Amino acid sequence: MIKGKKPGVYGNESISSLKGADRVRLRPSVIFGSDGIEGCQQAFFEILSNSIDEAREGYGDRIEVIRHSDHSITVRDYGRGIPVEFNPKENRYNWELVFCELYAGGKYNTNEGENYEFSLGLNGLGACATQYSSEYMDVTVFRDGYRYDLHFEKGENIGGLKKTKCDYESTGTIQKWKPDLEVFTDIDIPLDYYINTLKKQAIVNAGLKFILTDEASGNTYEFVYPNGIVDYIKEVSDGKNFTEIQYFETSTRGRDREDKPEYRLKMQVAFCFCNEVNLLEYYHNSSFLEHGGSPDRAVKAAFVNEIDKCIRNRGKYNKDEAKITFADIQDSLILVTNSFSTITSYENQTKKAITNKFIQEAMTDFLKQQLEVYLIENKADCDKIIEQVLVNKRSRETAERTRINIKKKLGGTVDISNRVKKFVDCRTKDVSKRELYIVEGDSALGSCKMGRDAEFQAIMPVRGKILNCLKAEYDSIFKNEIIVDLLKVLGCGVEIKSKHNKDLNTFDLNNLRWSKIIICTDADVDGFQIRTLILAMLYRLVPTLIQEGKVFIAESPLYEITCKDKTYFAYSEKEKMEILSKLEGKKYTVQRSKGLGENEPEMMWHTTMNPETRRLIKIVPDDIEKTEAMFDILLGDNLQGRKNFIEEHGSRYLDMIDVS
Repeated sequence: MIKGKKPGVYGNESISSLKGADRVRLRPSVIFGSDGIEGCQQAFFEILSNSIDEAREGYGDRIEVIRHSDHSITVRDYGRGIPVEFNPKENRYNWELVFCELYAGGKYNTNEGENYEFSLGLNGLGACATQYSSEYMDVTVFRDGYRYDLHFEKGENIGGLKKTKCDYESTGTIQKWKPDLEVFTDIDIPLDYYINTLKKQAIVNAGLKFILTDEASGNTYEFVYPNGIVDYIKEVSDGKNFTEIQYFETSTRGRDREDKPEYRLKMQVAFCFCNEVNLLEYYHNSSFLEHGGSPDRAVKAAFVNEIDKCIRNRGKYNKDEAKITFADIQDSLILVTNSFSTITSYENQTKKAITNKFIQEAMTDFLKQQLEVYLIENKADCDKIIEQVLVNKRSRETAERTRINIKKKLGGTVDISNRVKKFVDCRTKDVSKRELYIVEGDSALGSCKMGRDAEFQAIMPVRGKILNCLKAEYDSIFKNEIIVDLLKVLGCGVEIKSKHNKDLNTFDLNNLRWSKIIICTDADVDGFQIRTLILAMLYRLVPTLIQEGKVFIAESPLYEITCKDKTYFAYSEKEKMEILSKLEGKKYTVQRSKGLGENEPEMMWHTTMNPETRRLIKIVPDDIEKTEAMFDILLGDNLQGRKNFIEEHGSRYLDMIDVS
């Protein structure tokens, strides 16, 4: 026995069972999957499911939901109305069975076709469990010429069944309840959840209208898709699909195992191919299968099998090229499946995945047959699909090579001064003081090295014009020695944004080794081009450095004006004229500044490196669209735009051209 532990009694009287409402109120996560907001949402979905099942049986064409300001919820349907009168077979009132008895309901004989052939609410848990977990629930039923009212508080019925003769416009059920904060830790279901849930149910229940009222804002939302999943795919693709939308539908029967009962299966599949959007969604008995299961495995197997077969038959694979994967297809695929079965094996009560073996096999076989016919009969579509899937595949493989390249070239913690050619580090390890000068060429390296403060200023020379990172693919970028060396020196990794490289980001601002990155180039046309290419590289590979204000341009003087023993520096034509006006009547000389490599160290320190006298231009994250447009004009494929820009603005830059 553990020291200090009191002996316990564990005998025949130790075993107890939860009774009545406590079966849910004390253990809500057993039924709803969570005692937080997810469980509260699942409780709402259980009530909604029962109304959807009624509509799918042909009773009612709309369902109304109200999100009340106090977090209570109303669901109204126009079905047959829940049976609430006395049930001689069970010797109890039906309202007790529905709202006070777990595992009681009208959906246990679906396979025999008695009621609810394809049912979303399945296990007789929803209405009762939701009632048990509520602060209160009010139920109103219109049927058989009467209005029936029930009131519950914290799982207990108050006042019994009230029955009133009534002339009503339609049969149906109204349920209003408030989730109980004693049961759930959070009951404030976001508006987005209602919108997303009702929209999804409208998609897979063609023609059924859902009307949502948000009491707090007064807004009303309506969701209806007359043609179900086909309308939804039209909405998602928004006319950008490069193949026509295909729709397949069938019904069949089968069993999951020889000793298991046979059941009915109905399936609908709609898809198209699109380069700008991709989507995979699976629904079963109208429940959104977030984790897929059987339909997901079926779709992957069928699409890979049939498209791979087409590629092989047409000889489109390169020699020794690996087979396509579903990821290569999914990159350009918009697909929705909507299946229904009379027996369903869900992973759990939350219904986010199904595991039926027969559903997987039947859907795989059906899709293979339909895809084979579609690809044979629609050669133009088939050609486009094959071409795009192979582009996706090869891009993915290039991305993987890039990932390995990045890891190999930028990884490790070895001293960068030993790994990067001609990089000159500074002494301090205090990142808040360290400055990196990116300079143009070896000659500038010499001048800057002699003119700097070696305590906190490091120099990285760029040899010639670097690669245009706006036009190059990542694979080419990371083969470029200058760019890789610059990234090593920066130390913060790279930001990758392409579709196939989303998981390749290595960027971490905390690993940046510098407080300032200063671009220092000659004040001539070549220097400006190199500056622009360096900026383009930073903009493409480490844009956060610009957003965080870490990037600067060191202004180089255009003119050196000497009068007696004093030297003035002018950084523009305007400054030159201002200085000369002050020297009027005196003897002076004006000299166009030489390249950085020809400057004396003292001049370099004074004009571009001394924090007291230098001029730095901070690169700011201006409107992103304007920035992208200007980079496109200067360095991109927009040749006509570049021509127009030169014609309109070229005269402003003529003074930079040395015509001597």
